[in-house]
Amino acid sequence: MTALAGPAAAHPGHPVGIKDVARVAGVSVGTVSNVINRPDSVSEETRVRVQSTIERLGYVRSESARQLRAGRSRIIALLVLDMANPFFVDVASGAERAAREAGLGVMLCNSAQSPSEEAEYLGLFTEQRVRGVLVTPADTTGANLADFRRHGIPFVFVDRVLPSAEGCSVSVDDITGGALAVRHLLDQGHRDITYISGPRHLAQCQDRRTGALRALEEAGLAGERLREIEAERLDVSAGRDAGARLLGMSPRPTAVFCANDLLALGVLQALYGAGVSVPGEIALVGYDDIEFASAAAVPLTSVRQPAFRMGRTAAELLIEETDERTAPSHEHRRIVLQPELVVRGSSLTVGRPRGRNPA
Repeated sequence: MTALAGPAAAHPGHPVGIKDVARVAGVSVGTVSNVINRPDSVSEETRVRVQSTIERLGYVRSESARQLRAGRSRIIALLVLDMANPFFVDVASGAERAAREAGLGVMLCNSAQSPSEEAEYLGLFTEQRVRGVLVTPADTTGANLADFRRHGIPFVFVDRVLPSAEGCSVSVDDITGGALAVRHLLDQGHRDITYISGPRHLAQCQDRRTGALRALEEAGLAGERLREIEAERLDVSAGRDAGARLLGMSPRPTAVFCANDLLALGVLQALYGAGVSVPGEIALVGYDDIEFASAAAVPLTSVRQPAFRMGRTAAELLIEETDERTAPSHEHRRIVLQPELVVRGSSLTVGRPRGRNPA
């Protein structure tokens, strides 16, 4: 066996660089670069010798250095509110699919609904000079994004509406979604409905409440009939806590609409633990239609959001805005997708129609 000369042989832990490849192959650094980036410009004999050396040394080119020279990153950042929520997993899957098809990668980060953590990640994205950012904002004041905007890195709002003059956004019509949920409960004969919201500063929770009130008004009922419980978070644990508060209400409502499915699943656990029948004593509707909704002990009626499509569409808009071939003709757009009601056993009253989109 022939021993290799140079730093790679003398220092096994030393990362192999392009100069090492050039020295071992007996060519210039420029020739190695041409083999990597413009192989057709190099003779076959030289190309084969250099490629063989690259394989033997285990050389991997520095993508960060290449991007620095080219002034263009191949990484898109995605900053979501809660990676424990399957809804955002589906959003990320859609974004990743679009990025992969464009030859790009995705850096996935979780703000945990914290404005301070969001600010830290936006700072990291600036330092890394990512190609662009897909973000579901945690800071409702807009201060974090206003500061980030100064650095000239394109961004797209996901699951939030952004004025088209400021950038692109992809969201779902949550007012319509809230109305779909409560109209269904009204159609099932319910008039005493409680809305379990997440933190009220979140736009989605506000919009879903607005939709619920709209459905009541359409039915000729006063908005004051909608009782409300605010959960601290949008997760199962907060749903269980809200369920305990629900059980203490007098009189208890006959139907509950939750701001997302994780809250609804927590409420379902609390009701089940207290021996309360769903939907016999309390009907239940969630929001998002995550995979676990159909697999619950009582299959959960839910308002479906096209999460995968949302993530994919947002990434496509960002790619269009940052690709030198399409950027000149790019125009900021605000895309609003439509939700749909998926009816399952948790909300059905015996003898009443199922409503739309049974599953």
